[in-house]
Amino acid sequence: MTISAEPHIRSGQWEDALTYVAVNADKAAYAELFSYFAPRLKAFGMKMFGNEQQALEMVQDTMLNVWKKASLFDASRGCASTWIFTIARNVRFDMLRKKQSRKDDVSADDLWADGDYPEQEESASDKWETMLMSEKLAPHFDALPPAQRLVMQKVYIEEKSHQEVSDELDIPLGTVKSRIRLALDRLREALDDTRS
Repeated sequence: MTISAEPHIRSGQWEDALTYVAVNADKAAYAELFSYFAPRLKAFGMKMFGNEQQALEMVQDTMLNVWKKASLFDASRGCASTWIFTIARNVRFDMLRKKQSRKDDVSADDLWADGDYPEQEESASDKWETMLMSEKLAPHFDALPPAQRLVMQKVYIEEKSHQEVSDELDIPLGTVKSRIRLALDRLREALDDTRS
């Protein structure tokens, strides 16, 4: 797989590129998407797997899904990068499921006992439990208010620190933390509802 040059479509127009792919099966628009997102997805995969081959497999599967499912993208529900990284997250879950046996009972309180995601290094089993919990919560993630969903995406999907998110969105650090807390509360409630 070649991961190359900067695209001609500006980053604010990725939603348009997805529309071209969905409506016209536009290969040029898809090539632009691939050129821009593949290196970013590869870096994301390297963080997740620590293995270039698996990272590249995740990129291939993700971008194939982008091609096949472009018609499912809805710009009113979020930006193109969020949608593409959500596909990547789901591909990552599928890859991990194939490698490891699934644990049945992971509680949100086990992962987020103090209401805040731990920023310290996690062991491999902690990361797996976190991924399983994310998978259980994924259907409820899109239902979060946009401001909370954006912060959660940056912290949990893009794996940015709270300070990086604060700087990037130009909002106070306390606002980042409170949006995360509110979002986690909503997700816990959603998880509790599915168990009842």
